[in-house]
Amino acid sequence: MNHLNPSMMQNLCRQALAEDIGSGDATTLAVIPDTINVLGHLNCRESCIIAGLPLVDRVFREQDETLKFDSRIVDGQKCIRGQMIGTVSGSARSILTAERTALNFIQRLSGIATRTNKYVETLLNSKTKILDTRKTTPGLRFLEKYAVAMGGGINHRHGLYDRIMIKDNHLFVASLAGAGGIKESVMMCKSNYPNLEIEVEIENLEQMEEALIANSDYILLDNMSTGEMMEAVKMRNELNTKTLIEASGGITLERMPEIAFIGLDFISVGELTHSVKSIDIGLDFHDDNSYPFIPGNKN
Repeated sequence: MNHLNPSMMQNLCRQALAEDIGSGDATTLAVIPDTINVLGHLNCRESCIIAGLPLVDRVFREQDETLKFDSRIVDGQKCIRGQMIGTVSGSARSILTAERTALNFIQRLSGIATRTNKYVETLLNSKTKILDTRKTTPGLRFLEKYAVAMGGGINHRHGLYDRIMIKDNHLFVASLAGAGGIKESVMMCKSNYPNLEIEVEIENLEQMEEALIANSDYILLDNMSTGEMMEAVKMRNELNTKTLIEASGGITLERMPEIAFIGLDFISVGELTHSVKSIDIGLDFHDDNSYPFIPGNKN
């Protein structure tokens, strides 16, 4: 996902601003005259991969259509500590009111992009690709998957509708109705959703063989040791070279070097979106001839 849907972005920004502002920004309305304009610098306070600039622009314009945001870099670009990301100019009241919402978006999305990029960098010239998961913040999935793409990762399925993924719980519940085997489940999926790709989650090499024979498009190796992954790749190469292999579960940055070159097609990492640390990015007001200085709001 290399582009953000404009209408989804607009709706989210409006909702986020309404959540923060409520009946009005009491502090700004009380302290700041409505006649003052300022120039604010969006500054990177730690090195990162930037993601979320379209959100920053949209937040400021939703708050006040006369505000002007000029970015100095683009999403997906590396930003070093102390570098200026962009400027916003116009009404001091409007900028102060929208500041935190804009920063919240870019800080989190840049955190996701930066963490993703760290995983991608460990792959060096490996053919294996980094995937995200559905372990995202409800309502923000389209943003978080966008940030993964900005960090060099690949988006997995976006929801329950665009790829079939047969997991252990599906097999267990299906077995209660008298079916439930991998082969039977794959056949039913192909019959009911012939246009969707099918992925099967497996926990052992016996299931791996069954999923390969069933002609699954993808097989997810769940919480396997490196040795088991290597055996699974070998089995795939012998039985069905068309099937792609994804590994997930217990994947950490420290573990990447030992599994990056064993023949996996994909490695999916839930950490990219479910527990990432936001990047420190701030808005600092600049004093020049045309814009009087106003101290920055840090909270």
